[in-house]
Amino acid sequence: MGVGVESVINLLGISDPLSPFIKWVGGKRQLLHEINLLKPAEFNGYYEPFIGGGAVFLNFAPQRAVINDFNPELVNTWQVVQNNPQELLELLQLHEENNSKEYYLSLRSADRDGRLEKMTDVERAARFIYMNKTGFNGLWRVNQKGQNNVPYGRYKNPKICDERILLAAEYLQNNDVTILNGDYREAIVTAKQGDLVYFDPPYIPVNLTSSFTSYTQNEFGLTQQTQLRDTFVDLTKKGVQVMLSNSDVPLIEELYGGIDGVTIHHVTARRAINSVGSKRGKVGEVIITNY
Repeated sequence: MGVGVESVINLLGISDPLSPFIKWVGGKRQLLHEINLLKPAEFNGYYEPFIGGGAVFLNFAPQRAVINDFNPELVNTWQVVQNNPQELLELLQLHEENNSKEYYLSLRSADRDGRLEKMTDVERAARFIYMNKTGFNGLWRVNQKGQNNVPYGRYKNPKICDERILLAAEYLQNNDVTILNGDYREAIVTAKQGDLVYFDPPYIPVNLTSSFTSYTQNEFGLTQQTQLRDTFVDLTKKGVQVMLSNSDVPLIEELYGGIDGVTIHHVTARRAINSVGSKRGKVGEVIITNY
């Protein structure tokens, strides 16, 4: 890659170079201050099995890391940023120049008419970022057939071709970063004493429903939250440092309150995503640590 990180920083006037290149619902930018205060004084390898937009990962910028997500389009995008950022930016520039509701809906339908399967990895990543930046509220949502169904967002001047991608690419290329697509438990099998694992799973809903408490294979319900707690305990026994984020609900105390050495830190974050405007704003969250 011909553009170095320092030259990009000087060109763009960026003081905090590593930040997410996509929007992500539930992203941790709002909690970075608290997370930095609560992170361990030192750690060796870093693991983030629910990477999402990667705000914490990019903030820590570890020299050795394993990141993972279950969403194949998201993981492909991270891999393309690492391996082919220049071509990605060229395609994003085309998307930015052609952005409209009709253009968006046409690209969205690529997962229905067979075009998606014929796209290169870079084309799929550009589609993902374009739809992420222009879809309603930055959502990425698919139906049971895996088809995106997020409506067009009608933003006036969305930043689609974002050269901050070069900064993330420079970091990903010059450090030992492995990017995986699969079950979070598989992503942490090599974690050992002295490493740090940060879990940012799908949150427990504030208002529990029967659909959450019943087992569903493809959703993160009570069974999966309990399995995650057991994984937290297993890592603790191995001497792995663990940090976990979740919503501040009574179930958290039931799951994590009785574990020796574990502290539940109560924090607040500002969230802009809610179907009811009056419910947007500061919400209670927790950061759970075992060190």
